[in-house]
Parts: sequence; C-alpha cells; structure tokens
Amino acid sequence: MSDPFTNCWFLTGSTASGKTRLGILLAERLGAEIVSMDSMALYRGMDIGTAKPTEEELARVPHHLVDRIEPHEEFSVARYLEEAARTVEGIEARGKTALFVGGTPLYLKSLLRGMFEGPAADWDFRNRIEAEAEGKSADWLHGQLAEVDPPSAERLHPNDRRRIIRALEVYHLLGRPISELQQEHDLGRSADECRVFALHWPRTILHRRIERRTDIMIEEGLLDEVRGLLAADQPLSRTARQAVGYREVIDHFEGKCTLDEAIEQIKAHSRRLARRQETWFRGLSECRTLDVTEPPLGNRRGMDAEKTADFILEQGQKVG
Repeated sequence: MSDPFTNCWFLTGSTASGKTRLGILLAERLGAEIVSMDSMALYRGMDIGTAKPTEEELARVPHHLVDRIEPHEEFSVARYLEEAARTVEGIEARGKTALFVGGTPLYLKSLLRGMFEGPAADWDFRNRIEAEAEGKSADWLHGQLAEVDPPSAERLHPNDRRRIIRALEVYHLLGRPISELQQEHDLGRSADECRVFALHWPRTILHRRIERRTDIMIEEGLLDEVRGLLAADQPLSRTARQAVGYREVIDHFEGKCTLDEAIEQIKAHSRRLARRQETWFRGLSECRTLDVTEPPLGNRRGMDAEKTADFILEQGQKVG
C-alpha cells in the first residue's frame, strides 16, 4: 500500500451493497473515522442520487470528503489522493483509525497502489481532439481509443469523455497505451496482508436492491434535487452531469425520454455500474471478497450487518 494509507481499513462493494450502514457499524467497533471513497459524494447538493449518509448517520461517526466541492467543479484522482492523505494524517494524529468506505474503484486502486501520473497535459492536443469529436456520434471518441488501446476502451464507459481523452493524449505523447504503462506501475499485495473488504451479493438479489433503491430515490425527491442543480448559477460539471441517476433525469427534463423510461434507465445503468465495479474488485488482489448472503454473514434473505462488522473486525485484526 502507499505509505500514508498503510494502517487504514477499507470497505467497498458495488452500488446498493449496503456499505454505508455496515461502514458505520464497523467504524464504531474500531473507534474509527470514515473517509468517503465515493467520487459523487464529494459534491454538495447531490444527496439523494448519491445515497449519501443521512444526518443521523453522519452524527454517529465523523465523515470526511463528503460535500467537499460544488457541482460545477471537477475533482481529479490526484487531488483526491492528496486530500485523503491529509485527512488520514489528521485522523491518526487524533489517535483514531481511518476507515475508507465507498465504491469508486479507481479511488480504491490508487489508494492501495499509488497512481500512474503520466505526462503533463497537452492542451493543444485536447482542444484538437475535442474539435474533431464535435458533431460526431457520442461513441466516436471511444472508438478512437479502441483502435490504439483496447484494454482502456474496455474499461472506460463511452460517456467517460475526460478519461478517454486523457488515454488518447498519453498515447499521442508517449506512443504507448496508458493501460500498458499503468500495468507496469501496478503492483498488488495479497488480501491476507491487507484490510480491504469487498461486499458481494448474488446478482439477482443485488438487482432487486438496486431497483428498490432507485424507487426510494424517486420517492424522496430526486427530480426536485436535479431541478435545483440545473437552476444553479453555474452549470453542472461534466462529471457530475454524467452520474447515474442524474444524467437520466436530465434526459427526461430535456424531453429525450419519459419519466418511466428515465427510471428504467437509472436501474439499467446502475446494474451495469455494479458489474463494472465487481470486475474491478475481482482484479485487485488486495480485496477480500465477502459473500454476505452466506453463513456466517447472512442467509438468502440478506446480510446480517452486525455479524459482518464483527467478522471484518476479527479478520482485520489478524493483519500484522
């Protein structure tokens, strides 16, 4: 692990896997403070669609890197690592443990293994490729990446324009795919050496949880939340606008789909996000996968959060 995070604990899992409640139970057992590992929870005002902890949950355990930036701002992985390191330093200076909780795979991987920074930005290239993409289909840039760096194209969603352009930029500047360069930088450790726990649900149960959570978000006022964000003085950042739950509602407001269609798209995109997250976690040797519907952690009806928190605590304390 990267030095600042050696003594940290990590709880991750796909969307709707129950990380928030379990994270609070585990933090209470550890005497820990929680550091969010969710790229969307950073945004103020994006509460319902990101399933942020409630006020009651936030009051039970100190949380960090939540509501950190405005919705019109961007937040790089490098900046996240810098702020996470400062946050952990403060937590440990208070004699507490840092527990990272969240499901953003790139944040988790960067915390565990560091980050391939690559060459400085080439703004002439970025402006040129943006101009070339203008007027073309939404997946044109993704197709350009697939020609020179298939592994990166497989990993990145076609709507992840910022990272696609960065991958194309690295290839343009260095003549090598960013996926190849990242792999050289990619040295993992075994799960037994780490305190990294990934929640895993059977797909059918997880899909039901996603559907229910989406319905609850609509009931709690997701549409009004998005209206408020769109009415702000400054437009949503590209990253915030593409967040699952937000982009579908925006499409509805722009007349691209009905509300029922938007809701079904949120559920479909959330299922797809969950699959991508689980693929990432399986690829990280540091992750210890917990089948939460299997004894002793739960049963076919679901996870026993109290028992799971106890199990994680017991397993994590065995790490030297």
